[in-house]
Amino acid sequence: MTELLRTPLFDVYEKYGAKTIDFGGWDLPVQFSSIKEEHEAVRTKAGLFDVSHMGEIEVKGPGSLAYLQKMMTNDVSILKDGAAQYTAMCYQDGGTVDDLLIYKRADYDYLLVVNAANIEKDFNWLKDHVFGEVEVVNISNDVSQLALQGPLAEKVLQTLTSTDLSEIRPFKFKDKVEVAGKIALVSRTGYTGEDGFEIYCKPEDASTLWDEILASGKEEGVLPIGLGARDTLRFEANLALYGQELAKDITPIEAGIGFAVKTNKEEDFFGKAVLKQQKEEGAPRKLVGIEMIDKGIPRHGYEVFVGDAQVGEVTTGTQSPTLKKNIGLALISANLAVLGTEVEVQVRKKRLKAVIVSTPFYKRPKN
Repeated sequence: MTELLRTPLFDVYEKYGAKTIDFGGWDLPVQFSSIKEEHEAVRTKAGLFDVSHMGEIEVKGPGSLAYLQKMMTNDVSILKDGAAQYTAMCYQDGGTVDDLLIYKRADYDYLLVVNAANIEKDFNWLKDHVFGEVEVVNISNDVSQLALQGPLAEKVLQTLTSTDLSEIRPFKFKDKVEVAGKIALVSRTGYTGEDGFEIYCKPEDASTLWDEILASGKEEGVLPIGLGARDTLRFEANLALYGQELAKDITPIEAGIGFAVKTNKEEDFFGKAVLKQQKEEGAPRKLVGIEMIDKGIPRHGYEVFVGDAQVGEVTTGTQSPTLKKNIGLALISANLAVLGTEVEVQVRKKRLKAVIVSTPFYKRPKN
């Protein structure tokens, strides 16, 4: 049996009551108190996540922009220093290698943040297609990442830094920020549907930052958050998870992240022809929201039917902690992806009624 990987925060988990599970080969906390309590904390106050299992890859050199334009679906040329961009990497057939964030630190200096389960695959894919004056380096073992998410995130983090965090706008970042006496890259990004920050630091600084942030936020009700609530939060906000909404046989257009696919950029990129056709003519499948009419929870992999015909399957589903409804995301035949359409979900031995509804299921209230 392969030994599970651990983040630099593993030894701290026990102090906060973590229950850990095997997550893609990593020994990570699924919850600290309860999934519902943690979910509620992030929606109403703030929560702290250990996301050090995520991967970081540097792309540097004079040829880095041309190279990234070839590798990524989004238009990397519009990125300014200090800005982040959500994008996908695709295969030639339009299937998804991964979805990721690109941070532009300076000309010829980019940081890619990739999904934990895809680190090796992504790095190999990037290395296999290098051209020009480009250096691609996997620095995942040299970086830890924390995420502080929720409406009180800025207030809590501001107590630990002299940098004015209000100046870091969404999808912007500042490098070399002093937080609780440690130096970090702080970005206004996240995976919960809430305001918040992602903090990149040295592995040896992670436990200090974790303890200091939780201590600083204790009176505000800030909690440590596990993978369970991370999944329900991102799902309610309709944020894709690789391996469920996105995969090697699911295109970004089908998964509903066409906004990160710029087929009008001049540069050719992997999958461009297929993705352009899908944007113009429509993809064969579409990701939709479903709400159960009958009593039951739609789970990942459950088949979706219209009449006797299977028309797709559930990618993610749960009882929404915020909405108190049984809801799911399903990838189905595009011609049936119409709001109000009734479908059936095969839940164990029964077919249960559901209806197609709009997404995201949850939107952050405007201030």
